[in-house]
Amino acid sequence: MDDFIMRVQVAIIDPIITLLALAAFVVFIWGVVEFIGGAGDSEKREKGKKHIIWGLIGLVIIFGARAIVGIISATVNGV
Repeated sequence: MDDFIMRVQVAIIDPIITLLALAAFVVFIWGVVEFIGGAGDSEKREKGKKHIIWGLIGLVIIFGARAIVGIISATVNGV
């Protein structure tokens, strides 16, 4: 059972979490670009701020999920 859980984690969960973290980082960077690029337009700055905030929220959730998976894995494997 432990071997199956480790294979699922390595083959499925880790790549999904990495892909989602990358997507959240891209949203964050896009927000920074919008914020800086729209320095003269308050609407564009506001849109950039929203992307920055959502990107950060996504990163926190993703890294929290990674921590939870690590805790569950350590508990199941008895490390």
